[in-house]
Amino acid sequence: MASYTVSGALQRVLFGLQRVSFKSRCHVNTTVSQYSTVYDSNEKTFDKILIANRGEIACRVMKTCKKMGIKTVAVHSDVDSSAVHVKMADEAVCVGPAPTNKSYLNMDAIMKAIKQTGAQAVHPGYGFLSENKEFARRLAAEGVTFIGPDTHAIQAMGDKIESKLIAKKAKVNTIPGFDGVVKDAEEAVRIAGEIGYPVMIKASAGGGGKGMRIAWNDEETREGFRFSSQEAASSFGDDRLLIEKFIDNPRHIEIQVLADKHGNALWLNERECSIQRRNQKVVEEAPSTFLDPETRQAMGEQAVSLAKAVQYSSAGTVEFLVDSRKNFYFLEMNTRLQVEHPITECITGLDLVQEMIRVASGYTLRHKQADIPINGWAIESRVYAEDPYKSFGLPSIGRLSQYQEPVNLLQVRVDSGIQEGSDISIYYDPMISKLVTYGSTRAEALQRMVEALDSYVIQGVTHNIPLLREVITHPRFISGDISTKFLQEVYPEGFKGHQLSDSERRELVATAASVFVVAQIRSQRFLGNLRVSSSQQERRRWELSVELEKGVHAVTVSHSGSACTVDLDGKRMDVSSEWNLASALLPVTINGTQRTVQCLSRNAAGEIELQYFGTSYKVRVLSKLAAVLSKHMPEKVPEDTSSILRSPMPGSVVAVSVMPGDTISSFLQNSPQLVTLTGTFKLLSRQQKYKNCNEPLNNGLLQF
Repeated sequence: MASYTVSGALQRVLFGLQRVSFKSRCHVNTTVSQYSTVYDSNEKTFDKILIANRGEIACRVMKTCKKMGIKTVAVHSDVDSSAVHVKMADEAVCVGPAPTNKSYLNMDAIMKAIKQTGAQAVHPGYGFLSENKEFARRLAAEGVTFIGPDTHAIQAMGDKIESKLIAKKAKVNTIPGFDGVVKDAEEAVRIAGEIGYPVMIKASAGGGGKGMRIAWNDEETREGFRFSSQEAASSFGDDRLLIEKFIDNPRHIEIQVLADKHGNALWLNERECSIQRRNQKVVEEAPSTFLDPETRQAMGEQAVSLAKAVQYSSAGTVEFLVDSRKNFYFLEMNTRLQVEHPITECITGLDLVQEMIRVASGYTLRHKQADIPINGWAIESRVYAEDPYKSFGLPSIGRLSQYQEPVNLLQVRVDSGIQEGSDISIYYDPMISKLVTYGSTRAEALQRMVEALDSYVIQGVTHNIPLLREVITHPRFISGDISTKFLQEVYPEGFKGHQLSDSERRELVATAASVFVVAQIRSQRFLGNLRVSSSQQERRRWELSVELEKGVHAVTVSHSGSACTVDLDGKRMDVSSEWNLASALLPVTINGTQRTVQCLSRNAAGEIELQYFGTSYKVRVLSKLAAVLSKHMPEKVPEDTSSILRSPMPGSVVAVSVMPGDTISSFLQNSPQLVTLTGTFKLLSRQQKYKNCNEPLNNGLLQF
């Protein structure tokens, strides 16, 4: 196990060299503080805290620790040795190789790191060991403080069956269902029939949408029981399942609670988390557009009642499902800091990490319920390295070749743990950052989110900004008409990106043509002067052909200074900009309307890729003569993929189920055709699952 100390001087050098990256990770550029860490030097807490996590949440915890004058220890896997959270910490300890079960879930290695560094307390962040009662127990046995609730609360709320029974006893509204453990598939069918379809089958020890299935009939119940128990066993080491009534088309609204060790507890208002894919949140906001003061208070009081019932002490979240009539039902309690906690910090002004540290140190809460405000509106978009065109987001991997966070904008907060050059690997969650915007009104916060997403530069990996931007600008979202089925209802055929209107199409064509002309003019000049040319004067008028989405547009561009006049389809468009083509961001003004466009790539063949309204568009711009000649060029023959199986996402091959020469059915086409396997892999299902092999499958090929 390697250990090393990063001196303060070295830190200053590291971050001085990358000042912009440091600011983007830790700076909140606002005119009004979105949350504050008020450090009282007379309030003794801890000298050193180990953060048993990685990425953005580790950086987030370290930020508050530094403000409180607390030294920090980072743990990391060998592939994370140069990660941002490692650089930010005062000390860092390697706890194993890349796989999480050998590093960030390796309790023995982390306990050794605690002893080695002399850390007095551990903040677990979220995920990994944050809700592991055994980890909390081992820390307590060593006299190390766990910055979170005690083992009783973790166990009680971590078991969905037990937590539901406790919630009922605490007079918290619960979803009708079976309170025991379901033994087998046939018992599941019987119970589902008694409850009434649809039902939700979910893992008792689950979370994060894993081990959950919705069943609408007996057959789906049997299948759901099988898949949920398998997923629960592999994800949590516990295959117990429960069944409850599925609330169709609900909202997912959660209450942030904060409690100390002296019996005091507060509710810090709600967070609306209904925009989800695969039961995982995508966009959150605080407060909710749906709740009235009476419902908010009722939910908050029940959340506090549940916290007190288990003698909870720390920050936690009680999640509810809310139907169209504002009836709300307890879903689960997360006994940790929630991913989306920043939006609560924005509207209350509290630093939840600081409050957790104070509570763990034995202090009482500094606030009363009447002190908790709702100031303004905050929205969080989870920026992932995912392909939103595949099931609303399948993981992507790669290196961030260009990365620029929009922290220059007012009231924008970015919580991240990466920087330009960082790798998004197959080993960990593909989250890039949490992008948060704040405003005095919801409309203001939404507008700032649009600007932030347009100005967020991410290159090298596929990301979900196209989906995020479409969600927050959709009329249904703007009006607050949302539910957990929002994505499926709005995009029943899957997400296709921004659909251009006629005026937007003209704007994009005019912008691409202007970029082409400016690039051509720049290539003709050197140090401000024209290169040697047979032409005595710089060309000022261009006749072009622009191809966009199988449409061809005849365009004439006149250039003068920083302005281009574009004649397109009988309409004149004035396009102006500073035209800094070396920058990824390209602010342009089109007929008086300001747009932020990103030039993702361009080449000598006239192929230009622009990010416009969040979506990437490939445009081809040719001179009039080149367009005529291109018609005589042979077309590129598409790749024959009939004998190739492509992995839809990064992952690991975990099974070799057949031998070379075996004959298997083709699952890729609706035909009875048989193929002979000439490799060593077999397609087991439409989800393309493999068993018994640990070799990475990074969007690669399996050849038949």
